[in-house]
Amino acid sequence: MNHTSTAGRLGLGVAVVALLGFTLFPVYWMVSSAFDPGADHRGSAVLPSGFTLDHFRYVLDTGEFGRYLANSALVGIGTVLLSGALALFAAIAVARFQFRMRTKVLVMILVVQMVPLEALVIPLFLQMRSLDLLNSLLGLTIVYLAFSLPFAIWTLRGFVATVPREVEEAAYLDGCGWWRMFRSVLLPLVAPGLVATSIFAFIVAWNEFVFAFTFMQDDGNYTAAVGLHRFFGQYSTDWGAVMAGSTLITLPVLVFFVLVQRRLAGGLAAGAIR
Repeated sequence: MNHTSTAGRLGLGVAVVALLGFTLFPVYWMVSSAFDPGADHRGSAVLPSGFTLDHFRYVLDTGEFGRYLANSALVGIGTVLLSGALALFAAIAVARFQFRMRTKVLVMILVVQMVPLEALVIPLFLQMRSLDLLNSLLGLTIVYLAFSLPFAIWTLRGFVATVPREVEEAAYLDGCGWWRMFRSVLLPLVAPGLVATSIFAFIVAWNEFVFAFTFMQDDGNYTAAVGLHRFFGQYSTDWGAVMAGSTLITLPVLVFFVLVQRRLAGGLAAGAIR
């Protein structure tokens, strides 16, 4: 019996290690190649041939990648703030208030999520051109906001619906106005959902390529994903620069996720206590 359980735990441990290795190996290859002076002719060698920071210097200085990262940060932060605020108030509206076509609005939100993004490139391009928002970080933020809102509204609606109405009514009886009740009672309880939608919105805005590549016509307005494409040549590719740029793109996402994940876990625990 003990032998069987030990063998089972050992097999599970081996499977977990194999899964982690399979998942993390591409990350290791990216980071190690970014520091490898012979990245262009590394081949299948598991270990890098040395250590250098030249790829990062080239990407940040010659490749102007710092500007692209700043553009992505502006678009990502703008998308997170706008989608969070608009989605939260929209979720409160559909979860708490009764109005005509309420069910149709929810169905439309689901239908919008089913539309392939590639099918919207041309219509949105024409619309942004008519609004004179092409080659504009503001226009790109609005596009990403449109993509993030349906998921954010649907997710936050579930969090708002789980908050008992009695909690809000008790706040009103204690003399709270709607705004104070929202700030002190409702917002802390739905904070985990707000954090989850913020993660989704940030990742969408940070990693998206097709719309940024189509809408941005000036090199100075490129986002990081589009800027990375510049290191792919027609006949050759600077793999050291590509891996260094990919590492720089990945780091902010990891940092953002780690910071927000702690707040998400804390919010869930606080919500359970309440």
